[in-house]
Amino acid sequence: MKLSTALTDFRPSFIVNHMVEYSISELDSTFGALSDPTRRAVLAALSLGEATVSELAQPHEISLAAVSKHIQILERAGLVHRRKEGRTHYISLEASPMLDAFSWLAAYQDFWDESLDSLVGLLETRS
Repeated sequence: MKLSTALTDFRPSFIVNHMVEYSISELDSTFGALSDPTRRAVLAALSLGEATVSELAQPHEISLAAVSKHIQILERAGLVHRRKEGRTHYISLEASPMLDAFSWLAAYQDFWDESLDSLVGLLETRS
């Protein structure tokens, strides 16, 4: 058997599933939602006030359906609230989950302050 065939015809006798069932915490949902630049831009726009889905989609070069999917992710994370009037969907910011994320990040502030102070001290002694 040729090497290229051996590599493509490999079939393991069993498959191990490495997925473990777990519940996603609110913090995980928040950081996951914040990980995308489009969703961060939507949140920034909403910090100025309530907006329709169409208004939120306007500055982005993606479809209305794609923006709606981003908004659904933000909704699941609790970062936005949707209100319907007729066929129009209004979206508003719910910033409280970001406070939890900020608190989690703030716990590392002492570590970074000490690390940066040590770096400054090291650089000053070498100057």
